[in-house]
Amino acid sequence: MANSYENNFPPQKQDTQPGKEYLMNPPPQYNSSQYKPSNKLQGKIAVVTGGDSGIGRAVCNLFSLEGATVIFTYVKGQEDRDASDTLEIIKKAKTEDAKDPLAIPVDVGYEENCKKVVDEVINAYGRIDILVNNAAEQYESDSLEDIDDARLERVFRTNIFSHFFMTKHALKHMKEGSSIINTTSVNAYQGDGTLVDYTSTKGAIVGFTRALALQLVSKGIRVNGVAPGPIWTPLIVATMNEETIVRFGSDVPMKRAGQPIEVAPSYVFLASNICSSYITGQVLHPNGGIIVNA
Repeated sequence: MANSYENNFPPQKQDTQPGKEYLMNPPPQYNSSQYKPSNKLQGKIAVVTGGDSGIGRAVCNLFSLEGATVIFTYVKGQEDRDASDTLEIIKKAKTEDAKDPLAIPVDVGYEENCKKVVDEVINAYGRIDILVNNAAEQYESDSLEDIDDARLERVFRTNIFSHFFMTKHALKHMKEGSSIINTTSVNAYQGDGTLVDYTSTKGAIVGFTRALALQLVSKGIRVNGVAPGPIWTPLIVATMNEETIVRFGSDVPMKRAGQPIEVAPSYVFLASNICSSYITGQVLHPNGGIIVNA
């Protein structure tokens, strides 16, 4: 599959966060004709935060193809079009016995909002089998002087507080055999001097994943993470300058950025008890060949 992807990103920049997938050129790839589903998640109820675009959209799509009923969150008023597009994608992808998907507009950085998401899911579907904590935001800066209290709180709320809040309330409705998957980043392992606050949250996610895995192992609930490398998503065009975007991903061993469809199968693997029943507290690294030691 990897050989069919190339680095060819024209100069572009989006001036607002969150980024918009429908404005990106070329559009991120969330599906592949080479992917063959095999009912790995049949009958499961899956919740994905930040599922409207990027890696989240690809995960929602593959989960649907694998038989899961998918619910995802997005930012109201800013990601409406991407959310609508994703909802149509997973409606087409869903299997016959899966229930209709649902998109929930919410700011997951606040506990009361996360509780409302979980309550809405339970009222509609009765339980949660898979929770993917994926929502994130980042801002580039060369100095800590640029990171004021408001920005620091904003990044931490979206990127790590949301993991705590969503998991806290979802766990009340998760049983043995359930799976929690947290999106961290290669930056947690190698650092990024222009993304200090973002990188700090991604490191916190690794610690959260490992500790929670130990806490929940006796209940038969697995907790794992995925640490993507440079992946072509709206987060990139909303964060980086045009010069960086043109060469985005070219500094990894594979000499190119990855596509969301190249990351999403990691989530399917970790969500499926058929594939990963003996794996918890671990992180997968779809990163183009960057060697990390953890």
